[in-house]
Amino acid sequence: MEVEIKFRVNLEEVRKKIEALGAKFVREEIQEDLYFALPSKQLLRIRKIVNLNEVILGYKQIKDERNEEFDEIEVKVEDFEKMRIILRRLGFKEDVWVKKHRYVYKFGNVTFELNRVEKLGDFLDIEVIADNVQEAKKRIWEVANMLGLREEDVEPRLYQEMLKELPKYA
Repeated sequence: MEVEIKFRVNLEEVRKKIEALGAKFVREEIQEDLYFALPSKQLLRIRKIVNLNEVILGYKQIKDERNEEFDEIEVKVEDFEKMRIILRRLGFKEDVWVKKHRYVYKFGNVTFELNRVEKLGDFLDIEVIADNVQEAKKRIWEVANMLGLREEDVEPRLYQEMLKELPKYA
């Protein structure tokens, strides 16, 4: 189970704190995610990682009310446009694009995904993969507290939800 909590942050301030913890920088990604319309609690996307020349088809089932617990399946695919055509021909409707610049760090079993999301601002996803959801959340909050993050910094909405709330020409 993927457990993650998203915080609204100042990217540069949090990056310094993450590095001060001793977290190891893993990679930088420029992502373009195309989400398709699905019933609530399900996500289907094609992710293009532009700078790494990778394409990933991903499906997530949201397991909780705060968008923190996910059952996720991902597979690399060869061609973004061909996968997009296949999904459209299968009847899936394109919904929203999420474009972000991501910096990934590792700290033991914790992954930090520091994101600058186009039109939305800066966010930090703190993620732990675990069978025990409560233990994972406990670990996430231990690390979040080390970074000075609090409950009021949590952003429970998905990026695509936030983008849909923006005025049409934002």
